[in-house]
Amino acid sequence: MKKSMIVKAVAVAATLAALGTARADDTLKKIKDSGAVTMGVRESSGALSYTLGDGKYVGYHVEICSRVLADVQKQLGLAKMEIKYQPVTSQNRIPLVQNGTVDIECGSTTNNATRQKDVAFAVTTYVEEVRIAVKANSGITGIAQLNGRNVATTTGTTSVQLLRKHERADGVDFKEVFGKDHADSFLLLESGRADAFVMDGQILAGNIAKAKNPADFKIVGEVLSVEPIAIMIRKDDPAFKKAVDDSIKGMMKSGDIAKVYDKWFVQAIPPSNTKVGLPASEATKMAWANPNDKPVEEYAKK
Repeated sequence: MKKSMIVKAVAVAATLAALGTARADDTLKKIKDSGAVTMGVRESSGALSYTLGDGKYVGYHVEICSRVLADVQKQLGLAKMEIKYQPVTSQNRIPLVQNGTVDIECGSTTNNATRQKDVAFAVTTYVEEVRIAVKANSGITGIAQLNGRNVATTTGTTSVQLLRKHERADGVDFKEVFGKDHADSFLLLESGRADAFVMDGQILAGNIAKAKNPADFKIVGEVLSVEPIAIMIRKDDPAFKKAVDDSIKGMMKSGDIAKVYDKWFVQAIPPSNTKVGLPASEATKMAWANPNDKPVEEYAKK
């Protein structure tokens, strides 16, 4: 009796494992069978991923993903492939990738060891510096001036944690206020409900560029962290990861990725035709020259 129960239990476990593998390792099949793919996009992640309204999304990562998916379409031999856009937030982006709602997340996600337990990342396409944005007339020049102030960040991100861990934050006491997304966090700064907004530098620069009066804001202080930003996909799906990585590596080798970067971070962008004005950093260029999917912890060792 016990032996038969054990045998049955093993059989059930094996079946569940097989089903789990099938679910995890079927993105290409899912796309081919349905003729559609769902791209996770952000509403206000600077020039990486943002909305123009009416269901249209653009940005550096959105364009890279569009090119990747064009290559996937060719690989699968599909005459047509519908791209569906699913807005995601810092809070729900990982669960929506895990549960299959989103096939490829093209936002502003930092690749770190904790997240790698739940999802996979393509090769790094952008290396970010976490900074502090303030009003130009605030007198704030760095972490020390944040004592007793309200500091905005976006729910589901790690920026304020990085601020608290910084060596210069010792003895600095500030209050966190949270925005539901990056645009909401910037509004906290713009409206005076926050004295500073801590976030990825390009997100700060992108929101400042779109402000009514960009000259009213500036990015100040110490670099809090250097982080690899990458496109996110489901874990344990080597075939799809290879397809995504190969496409991105092709852009890196041809120099196309540098042109896409220049288009979104250096040239004037819609809807207001303002410039973010953020040339590619040496760290980003290094990531293009040496494609890898290392988490932020590897960067911290250097």
